Amino acid sequence: MAKDLQPYPQEKKGEIISLDTVEELQEMARQVRRDVVRMLNQAASGHTGGSLGMADVFTTLYFKILRHDPHNFWDRPDQDLVFLSNGHIVPVWYSVLARCGYFPLEELGSLRRIDSYLQGHPASDASLPGIRIASGSLGQGLSAAVGAAVGLKMDGRDNEVFCLMGDGECQEGQIWEAAMSAAHYKLDHLVGIVDYNRLQIDGDVCDVMCIEPFADKWKAFGWNVYHCDGHDIGALIQTIESIRESKGSGVPSVILAETVMGKGVPFFEGVMPDNTNWHGKPPSDDHCEQALDILGQTSYGDY
Repeated sequence: MAKDLQPYPQEKKGEIISLDTVEELQEMARQVRRDVVRMLNQAASGHTGGSLGMADVFTTLYFKILRHDPHNFWDRPDQDLVFLSNGHIVPVWYSVLARCGYFPLEELGSLRRIDSYLQGHPASDASLPGIRIASGSLGQGLSAAVGAAVGLKMDGRDNEVFCLMGDGECQEGQIWEAAMSAAHYKLDHLVGIVDYNRLQIDGDVCDVMCIEPFADKWKAFGWNVYHCDGHDIGALIQTIESIRESKGSGVPSVILAETVMGKGVPFFEGVMPDNTNWHGKPPSDDHCEQALDILGQTSYGDY
């Protein structure tokens, strides 16, 4: 970001869209994938695989789960909090924030450009609505989420805190220090969601540094563990509703969301054990055109 870039103009807002059915959410997730492909192609830089893989999770959170106010992000203390630890998949977050109305859709066309508010990793110094902290240095996001959850508990507030992580970054020791802290402080309003695609930039997660038995590790650190198809929006909603029913237990929860890197575009999809080609590579013009032909147009329009 340029040094003279001012905080994002708070008067710039987008249209707030209300979605009610799973079918509407699925259609929005498809539009989000279109946004991601176009953004990364125009920027000629960025991370395709994880951004596409988490489109259903982000769509479910922002259009169904969260208590939030896109037009009053800085002024409403009763909103739920979202932290993205694996910040390199921020294109999917930008798309969902714009589609929710945090800022105009045309902002998406500025990804990674000079003087853009949409940097390649989330940044807080731009005061972009929807983004609370800078992230992308892997392993740190859960610590921030734990700190926020502790603060809310001390204040007697019932805001929920969601932290999204990659499975590869769970090789970082700081994740487990934060996990231990969350259990110690009985943060049952904290929910971790792991992008459990079993791939990272250097290959299969368990070839790089095996994290299995993954669920057992979380349980040993004092968390409730839920498994879910990260592309099944109905299942995601049901899983989070189940977590909410356990509030008052004093136990934090984590969802191991089984996903496919690059989901929605077959030639982007990471198939184990060795297809990580699209982890950090943007679509070429030809790949962009082919991907958009597959994803099709939706009723929500383009930026």
